[in-house]
Amino acid sequence: MFILRKDIPLQDLGDGVSRRVLAHDGTMMAVEVYFEEGAVGPMHNHVHEQLTYVLSGRFKFTIGEETREVSAGDTLYKKPYIMHGCVCLEKGVLLDTFTPQRQDFL
Repeated sequence: MFILRKDIPLQDLGDGVSRRVLAHDGTMMAVEVYFEEGAVGPMHNHVHEQLTYVLSGRFKFTIGEETREVSAGDTLYKKPYIMHGCVCLEKGVLLDTFTPQRQDFL
């Protein structure tokens, strides 16, 4: 399967956050998430395993009880049901990979 970024609309989630759902099937999904400086990804959890790769920008992430600053090239792993969230310190883009795919994003 080929997924061309130019063919996928950017979804405005409000409050300085937008996303583009990329390739996905029943077991895996890739999503670009765009943050304006100061935008917040509220603390939440879900059944999915999640890898986040920081494409650009700077973020303060909390995963469980740990909070760290991350920037381009850093990767984060979130196991199922762990509380996590972020604050964007410098405008940037994250690439999230979920398994299984997020039905709520479709």
